[in-house]
Amino acid sequence: MKKLNNCSNMTNPFDIFTNEIIHTILDHLNDDPFAKKSFSLVCKSFYFIERLHRKSLKPLRSELLCRTLNRYPSISHLDLSLCPRVDDPSLTSLSVSWKSTLRSINLSRSRDFTSIGLLRLATNCSSLVEIDLSNGTELTDSAAKAIAEAKNLERLILARCKLITDIGIGCVAVGCRKLRLLCLRWCLRVTDLGVGLIAMKCKDLRSLDLSCLRITEKCLPHILQLQHLEDLILEGCLGIDDEGLVTLKHSCKSLKMLNLSKCQNVSHVGLSSLTNGAEHLKQLVLAYGPSVTTDLGKCLLNYSRLKSISLDGCLVTCSGTKSIGSWCASLRELSLSKCLGVTDECVSFLVQAHRELQKLDITCCRKITSASIDCITKSCTFLTSLRMESCSLVSEDAFLLIGQRCQFLEELDVTDNEINNEGLKSISRCSKLCSLKLGICLNITDDGLTHIGSGCPKLEELDLYRCLGITDVGIAKIACGCPTMKMINIAYNDKITDSSLTSLSQCLRLKIVEIRGCPSVSTVGLSAIAGACRQLEVLDIKKCVNINDNGMLALGQSCQNLRQLRMLGSYLWPVPTACRT
Repeated sequence: MKKLNNCSNMTNPFDIFTNEIIHTILDHLNDDPFAKKSFSLVCKSFYFIERLHRKSLKPLRSELLCRTLNRYPSISHLDLSLCPRVDDPSLTSLSVSWKSTLRSINLSRSRDFTSIGLLRLATNCSSLVEIDLSNGTELTDSAAKAIAEAKNLERLILARCKLITDIGIGCVAVGCRKLRLLCLRWCLRVTDLGVGLIAMKCKDLRSLDLSCLRITEKCLPHILQLQHLEDLILEGCLGIDDEGLVTLKHSCKSLKMLNLSKCQNVSHVGLSSLTNGAEHLKQLVLAYGPSVTTDLGKCLLNYSRLKSISLDGCLVTCSGTKSIGSWCASLRELSLSKCLGVTDECVSFLVQAHRELQKLDITCCRKITSASIDCITKSCTFLTSLRMESCSLVSEDAFLLIGQRCQFLEELDVTDNEINNEGLKSISRCSKLCSLKLGICLNITDDGLTHIGSGCPKLEELDLYRCLGITDVGIAKIACGCPTMKMINIAYNDKITDSSLTSLSQCLRLKIVEIRGCPSVSTVGLSAIAGACRQLEVLDIKKCVNINDNGMLALGQSCQNLRQLRMLGSYLWPVPTACRT
């Protein structure tokens, strides 16, 4: 009888926690969408708490949106990028339900809505500060006019809205005076007039992306007078050239990032004029632009705050690299991907002058040898990212130096190189490594992967594309030692079987799995992955001829987050509706 009384007096232990404490617990479940769902199914009180706590929502299908309107009353961030069809009634309904809470909405991959739905959204949701309408190729000036009613808008993304003209942009300029970020990338009908109106009306702009617009230097004086502008992206603006830039009389002192990549008509002359007075400049992108000469180096000599520069695809001269080496700035990031003319001598000058480098990209610099790797690892011991794909003259012994000297590495790309098992053993000393790309490295085997599995527990991304010496044994070691794995590519490895997929099913956070061209993988292995890795978003099973409809059914039942499925060449009947993405 006493025991019965004690049982009747027992209470829910969670009753002693306030809602704020439980909300803090829920905050820690954000990385796992299924954890919150499980929490809400425990009891009615948990269901109610999770209902009020949820602030962001990303529906998997358009038809699920209506169900959420009543269940979640406090949504502030709505991502509809997985919903290809969102019509005007849907926008009207959500704008009524969340009119006081909604602050941002992503419609970057959605269709079927018009200016009518956008007008309801803009007028009803007074707290709206961010709208992403990227890829709205059918949106016209009437849509821009509707958006202009969102008076508190701060961030607007209109990338590839190719029918919007200066008229629509003018409406936005007049209506959205609080804009801080505007992206007009590939808005091909916007000219100097529209950009000038934006610059004159939206004085609080911090970031402006004008990539691939048919603009000239005529709009730049207005832009450079923006007192708070920090990021200016002019990628692929072929109408901007040296002749126009040298006429500029204004400078933008607040500018921190400038992107002039693919501006083929801009040399060091125009660059010097555009950056004149930009004493806060931290990042400069000149990819596929001017040659790296002494003159280019001199025009950037005194920018002491410059931390990052990208010269991808540029012609590099030895005298130019010496000039960069004489800068008063101490670079943290340097990208020389696919640069012609980069030699051991060039690399030596750069890394000895900028010893605090944290990120270095020398992808496809085919003239450098092991001497460069020796110099890099000796001078830049605090590297966190090293990308050196297809550096074919670097010998296998050089990779030993990476693990011995650069143990802070978090990202390493040695795709298509001569690295072997001894190199991987050395690299396994980099215990902070999160991303490792070993595609087309034909000298590595399971022994090398064993070292990585035991020494790199934080590994999240692993690329083993066409690593023909890899078998199920190596994959098992990786799966056991790297439980937080999110992406793995084992495509075109004919020794991989269902056993590998069964091992990988231990990695519950897997989101991307590529097993294309693995003929020994069957429905058995796919079902193991599908049943355990419920966060799976991208799956490539092309040319996996032993996967049939049963594997697809397993995916449809378990992997509700699946966004992209590549399966051409698999032995499949038409995909069940539940599996379509």
